[in-house]
Amino acid sequence: MNPGRLTGATATVGASSPSRRASVVRMPELPDVELYVALLRERIVGQPLESVRLKSPFVLRTFDPPLAAATGKTVRDVRRLGKRVVLVLDDELFLVVHLMIAGRFRWEKRGAKPAGKIGLAAFDFPNGTLLLTEASPKKRASLHLVRGAEALAAHHAGGIEPLECDLEAFSAALTRESHTLKRVLTDPRVFSGIGNAYSDEILHAARLSPVKHTGKLTPDENARLYQATHDVLTAWTERLRAEFAERFPGPGDVTAFRPDFAVHGRFGEPCRVCGKPVQRIRYADNETNYCAVCQNEGRRLADRALSRILHDSYARTLDDED
Repeated sequence: MNPGRLTGATATVGASSPSRRASVVRMPELPDVELYVALLRERIVGQPLESVRLKSPFVLRTFDPPLAAATGKTVRDVRRLGKRVVLVLDDELFLVVHLMIAGRFRWEKRGAKPAGKIGLAAFDFPNGTLLLTEASPKKRASLHLVRGAEALAAHHAGGIEPLECDLEAFSAALTRESHTLKRVLTDPRVFSGIGNAYSDEILHAARLSPVKHTGKLTPDENARLYQATHDVLTAWTERLRAEFAERFPGPGDVTAFRPDFAVHGRFGEPCRVCGKPVQRIRYADNETNYCAVCQNEGRRLADRALSRILHDSYARTLDDED
């Protein structure tokens, strides 16, 4: 059976079709957040924050210092803190924005109104307005105004920067506890900025199973994973900056489903290396995608949703499908 062409009752559990991918929103990760940081630096560093207009009062999660304290302050830098965007203001003030899953930025003409039901806030500058939106009924995006480096550090989960560490530091963080590679790569207390999408791409590039335990990695596998992490995150950061060199991302531009991904969001489609169908593991609201041939010696990992439906006919290896 081709897992990308399930029929009947299995169809709702099966293929990750383009229409399904377009309707699912995923949290921006390191390359996406770095894109926002680079584009905002170009536009607002050196500019005074003239006003902050809140359409949803619930987006603001702090009261001291008051939000009014940021008005008139000049933006000195824009930084990434994990998956957060930080606006560095005068007087040791920091505006910390966590986009969560559905939060996004838009750059519009000065004075633009927050966008309809999805608008959360507007940050006005002399040269334009930065809109914060969230296309989800579950309003999880957040805005914090904090004062001082210590208060800012409280928003950092503690993970090391994967593009700034050497192999030794990477290996030490990776093997501090024995968990699956997928779990460790996406743990913000271990690595900063990596989520569901790019962890799939990293593991495919490293030719490693997402459920392999960190304690069982060989030195060669450890080095492959380190190199793949660096290569994948660097390549996609550069690609996104090149793609949006002339414009600010619009609705749908910052997404975890990119047509050039190797495996993520491509369940049932051919692996770009070996041509075999991309596989998946589904759990809660997430889906891990991998290639059984390139990453797991041709063996499919257990997908509880599919195995419950197919029972004995669920193919454990790709050879069983033939």
